[in-house]
Order: sequence, then structure tokens, then C-alpha cells
Amino acid sequence: MKKMFVIEIDSSYYPCNSHNITAGISFSMKKKLQAFYKQFSGNDRVLVIINADPDAIASAMAVKRLLWRKVSGVSLSSINVIRRPDNIAMIRLLGIDMLYAEEVDAKKFNRFVMVDSQPNHNKIFAKFAPDVIIDHHPETDALAPFKDIRPDYGATASIMTEYLRAAKIKPSVKLATALFHAIKTDTNNFERQTRAEDIIAFQYVFRHANIYLARKIEKADLRLDFLKYFRIAFEGMRMRRGKVFAYLGTVANPDICVILADFFMRICSVKWSIVSGIYDNRLIVIFRNDGLRKDAGKTAKSGFGELGSAGGHKSMARAEIPLENIKEFIALGNDRTQLQWIIGRIEKKAEKTGTAFKKEILGLKS
Repeated sequence: MKKMFVIEIDSSYYPCNSHNITAGISFSMKKKLQAFYKQFSGNDRVLVIINADPDAIASAMAVKRLLWRKVSGVSLSSINVIRRPDNIAMIRLLGIDMLYAEEVDAKKFNRFVMVDSQPNHNKIFAKFAPDVIIDHHPETDALAPFKDIRPDYGATASIMTEYLRAAKIKPSVKLATALFHAIKTDTNNFERQTRAEDIIAFQYVFRHANIYLARKIEKADLRLDFLKYFRIAFEGMRMRRGKVFAYLGTVANPDICVILADFFMRICSVKWSIVSGIYDNRLIVIFRNDGLRKDAGKTAKSGFGELGSAGGHKSMARAEIPLENIKEFIALGNDRTQLQWIIGRIEKKAEKTGTAFKKEILGLKS
């Protein structure tokens, strides 16, 4: 039986002192680090499990550095096949070794760490029983001997930076670059929900990062074969009261839905961007908004939570619904009716909850 640690965090910070690696690290953060280290021994073989994106990759790298020379070995593993160009560039340029979780023999490891995710975020995570969970997404009912979940943080990489500083570890250039890129990406250049701690972490890793390398990673976000989906989105998009809806049909990579959802938010008149597509027998719906009196996570959960997994933050969210769960509602293969069904699920669910919900979630005027 594993002993369960329950530790309350006071993440209070003080102004960062560039000459002192631990300046601004609270006493409770140091206690948190000690509790983290208590989960491991010198003979442990550790697997860090992630759903690969910049924040998850950087956080996994930080865990590996924290456990250097403290355990027998640390391997990084992703539950998703990495196809998004910027993630591929990040892996290649920073020299990261990443295993594919479906091919991992879990018996070769006796400790499992999950960062930037929680077990119920994906069914593949069920293959592993985490000893440690560190995340910034809304807390679920996940259990682990050690949990550090801070939904008000903009990036898990910010939390991991605090761990490194509490451990008096100066990050290498590659690790600092990864953390810099992760915080920048997950906060959308601090346009999404953040705390002062995110800014402090960003300022700290900035001093040690290779900005040129980070820029190369950031710019590598498109592939030539992605461009056809822009045409599909432009031709089939619907605009309703400041909300753009686009359905892409079957996609080769669900990340194109994310790229297009972010792209539409660059249009000045767009307040919501909702882009969907079919991948691996699932309907993927990506939500983005301008963050003004809106909650993408609640909207995703209200519209699709009863059909599959759905949730997220106020300005960004995601829903994944098995096609088997919706085949009785829509004619699969008819892009127009599928888009109309998605619009209906989002807008009709909002209407049922009344005027107050509409004002809060959809940002409608009084």
C-alpha cells in the first residue's frame, strides 16, 4: 500500500533575484520538493508519461533533470504519435529521446510520473498507475501518492521551474529553452490565464534559454499538407454572432484543428473559434475564445460532456467524442449536417441554461 501525501501549497513568491537561484522560492515549495523526492529511491526505474505538446515535453524534461542521479533511470513516453511540426522540431533540436507509450513495456518500470495531464484525460493513461501527478489543468478525481495540481497556473512548465529552483538546479540551455517555449506557448504570450508565478518562471528561464533556438521551434508549426485544410475551413466556415464554426471532415492529424482554431482568433471580429474534424474514429472539437466573460471549458463540457471527454480552461478547451456515440444523431459523411449538429449542440445547450449562462459563457451583451 502506497502512502498518500496530502500537502497544501502556499505558492507565495517574492521578487526574483537574478543572483540567487532560490530567491523567491517559498518554504512550502521546498517542502513540496521534499515530498516529491520521497516517492523515489536509488533503484527506481521511472517512466514519465505525457500527451506530447510543448508544455508536456518541457515538464517531462524537468522531471528527468530533477531525478538525475537520484534513481536508476528515467525514460520519457508520449501517448500520442508526435506529428505536429513544432513538436517534432522541439524533439529534434533539443535532442529529446521519447518513447511511444503504446509500445512501452510497463513491467520494466516501477515508478510512473504524469505531467501536464491526469489519468482520465485519455484512455491510454489507464495502462499506468501514476505515483506522481503534476498538472495545471482543472483537477479531476485522479488518485496518486503525490499530486500537485494548480489550475490557476498558465503552464505546468511554470510549476516545474519552481521545482528546479527549489532543488537549486540551474537548467541547461536546452532545458531552459524548452521551458521558455512551453510557458510562452501555453499562456499564448501571456494572453491567457496566468499568475505572477508564470511571469517569474518565464523571466528566470529566459536568462538561460537560447532564444534563437526557441524561435526556430516556434516557427515550425505548419506542414505543406496542412494547407488544404485551410481551404476546407474557409469554404465551409459559418460565422454567427462573433463565433466562427469550421468542420474539416477527416483529418490526418488533429493538431490541424488546433492550428486553425488559433488562426481564426487572429481575426479582429472573431470572439469564438470552434474547429472540428474526425480523427481515429473520434470527433475532435477545439474551442478558443477571447477570454472576455467566457468559459470555453464549461461550454465544451455542457455541449459534449455527456457524449465523450470534454473540458479545458476559460479561453481554450477540447472535446473528443467517439463516433459510435453520435451516429444516431447525425449522418456521418455529410459535412454540412455534421457542422450544423455541432453548432446546435453548442448554442442550444447554452440556451437551455438561461440568460445568465449565455451572458457568462458566450459573452452576449445585455
